[in-house]
This record gives sequence, C-alpha cells and structure tokens, in this order.
Amino acid sequence: MKIHIQGGTLIDPAAGTEQQQDVYIEAGKIAALGAAPTGFHAEKTIDARGLVVAPGLVDLSARLREPGYEHKATLDSEMSAALAGGVTSLVCPPDTDPVLDEAGLVEMLKYRAGKLARAHVHPLGALTVGLKGQVITEMVSLTEAGCIGFTQADSPIADTQVLLRALQYASTYGYAVWLRPQDAYLSKGGVAASGALASRLGLSGVPVSAETIALHTFFELVRVTGARVHVQHLSSAAGVALVRAAKAEGLPVTCDVTVNHLHLIDMDIGYFDAQFRLDPPLRQQRDRDAIRAGLADGTIDAICSQHTPVDDDEKLLPFAEATPGATGLELFLSLTVKWAQEARLPLAKALAHVTSAPAAVMRRDPGCQAGRLAVGARADLCVFDPRAHWRVEPRALKSQGHNTPFLGYELPAVVRATLVAGRVGFEPA
Repeated sequence: MKIHIQGGTLIDPAAGTEQQQDVYIEAGKIAALGAAPTGFHAEKTIDARGLVVAPGLVDLSARLREPGYEHKATLDSEMSAALAGGVTSLVCPPDTDPVLDEAGLVEMLKYRAGKLARAHVHPLGALTVGLKGQVITEMVSLTEAGCIGFTQADSPIADTQVLLRALQYASTYGYAVWLRPQDAYLSKGGVAASGALASRLGLSGVPVSAETIALHTFFELVRVTGARVHVQHLSSAAGVALVRAAKAEGLPVTCDVTVNHLHLIDMDIGYFDAQFRLDPPLRQQRDRDAIRAGLADGTIDAICSQHTPVDDDEKLLPFAEATPGATGLELFLSLTVKWAQEARLPLAKALAHVTSAPAAVMRRDPGCQAGRLAVGARADLCVFDPRAHWRVEPRALKSQGHNTPFLGYELPAVVRATLVAGRVGFEPA
C-alpha cells in the first residue's frame, strides 16, 4: 500500500535529525522524505500535523508467554499491545514452556508470529539446555532457526566453568550472550532490595553485591574469551559504575535498564503493594538517580519494557508470594517521554534509547532493520502525540496482563498510528 504521512515532525535519533517532513511509503519501505516521488499516488493519508513521527520502538525484553503460558497471555494479545504502544520490534526471552532450547521450538515461534503479521519478533535462545545451567545448547542450530543471541533469562548459572565454556562457544561464532547480573546464591529467595525498607517490612532482601559480584564475573570472563555480552536489567548505582569502567576499558559490553527502574524506587512498595513486586527488585533513590545519569552519559545503551504479563490471581497473593512482573509494552513510550520531560532531555535523545540504541544492540541479526528513518529503510514507524495524556487503567490495555505499578497514572504521549513494514498495524478508532 502507498501511504502518505503528512505534516508530522520527523525525529530520527539514528541520524540526529528533527524536522517537519512528509513521509511517503511504498512496498513496505520509505520511498521518500519531504517531496513525493515522481508518480506517487497515496492510497491512504495519515494526518500527522502536530504529531511526532519516529522509528517504531525496539523493546529488548518482552515476554509473549507462548508457548506454555497462554493462560497469562498469547502472541495475539501481546503483539496487539505492542502495536498499541508503538513497538514494532521486540526481543523475547526463552523461558517459555518448553524452553526455547531447540531449533524446532524457535522455528515454531517465528512461524506463529509471522502468521500474525504484526510486530517483528526476535527470539533469544536458551544458553543452556532447559535453562538448568549445566549443558550448553547447540547455538549454531538455534541461530540458524532465528535466535539473535543467547541467555539464561532469570536463571543464573551457578557453575562458572559452564558460563566460561558458553562464552567461549559464543565468541568462536561471534554470537552475543545476554546475561542478567545476579549471583545465584546471594539472590536466592530475595523479594525486595536489601535495605531499611525491606528490614522494616520483614521482606527477604537481595543485596547490591548480588549484582556486582555477577558483573565482576562476567567482565573477567569477557577479558578471557572476548565474547560479546549484553548486560540486562541493571538496577544499582554500583552496577552502573562497573559497566562504565568496563566500557572505558574497551570491553565488548552493552547494557539496558527496565523502564520501571527508571521511575520507581523501593519506597514505592508502600504497604506490601504486590504491583511493585518486580525482578530485579526496586532499589533506593540513589540507584535510580545513577540509572538516569548512566542513560544521559551513554553508559547505559537502552531502555526495555521488561513486559511480563501476570495473572490477577498471582498479584493478589501476599507480597513475598506474588509473582514478579508487570505489563509494559503499552506504557513503554509514555514512560520514556515522561522521563524526558522530568529530566529536561531533548525528546530525540530519549527516543534514541528505545529505537536506534536497542536496534544497534540487535544489529548483528541480518533481519533487523529497525530504529531508523531513511529512504529505502523498512517502514516501521510510530506516530504519536507527545502533548496528549492517557490514564493507565486495565480497560485501556490490550495486553492480557493488566497488572502494572503505574495503574492510575496520567501519562504523556498517545500513539495515533503504528506502521510495520508499511502496513498500518494500529490506528485508534
């Protein structure tokens, strides 16, 4: 379909440009910017006057719950949520049931997602069989099936020798390994960040050292193997400092933080509010401030939604027994814009952390064309109103998971249209 997006302000963080320009789309790609190509006749026109036209968001962590957890969410529901939130490319972890540790399972997921023809899904393969931390998976066959990297998701490897062998294997083939920094023993049984609040509430704590010890291990093994590592979900000031030092040393390391940790701290838990039961747990204000500073100075590459749909029943349990997680795809853009406003950052700089920067983390995947607005690029676009606001309520969410610590918030930025490969995937009625 030939589409004309008229009168919008184009923000392309990858190119560092921001200007009012029309966009012309043909055959799934951006045919021209500014002036129409010769002989172009639009079949559909989108009025973007007063709106921002940006690359579709790229989310580095979104659980789609298939296969195995369809009672919590389905590909259909969560990809609808992604498009409603302006997300056009997303990375899904392998902690499904069965675990994505075989090529056939990855191919099935890619096929199911492709049949829905919505957001682009990029699976991560399991680093070890069954995520048990004992036997390394066949990374070559998993990559051929469509995996862009390998991870243990939230199941840390206790045996450092297994992790060393996995990184050696990955380094040999140039694969990326995505790792959560959490010591298997120090984090065991913890439900909140160690500190005064956890002590006062009687909650078992996860110390900062659980994150920093894991980071020291990762970086030492990167020095030995040369493997490319993406650190997922940093949560502490000390962790940010270690990543900053590793990058200054020239180690092949990138990292992300969750959008929840960009805004919330442990005090927000209040009186055992299970909506704030997240993993990693929310830490102190100094940690949140360090995360914001790390994003501003480039230490932290990307923000992710850490979208994890959870049943209502699983959030009605006592805090320590509640399932960690929150829906995030539909809040991803709004919370990023909210941060930009609070930090007085240019919108283009904030958007870089959810478009071009995460796309660069994924760039070795030949199918990834996300995160940019350029003639000839795939037409993955998000058109939104940065001045409009919406209230976060269960009925406003397309995700099957309605639990989020931001329920009741008035958030900025309302998506007016999402295009995936030149198709209009979302447009509010």
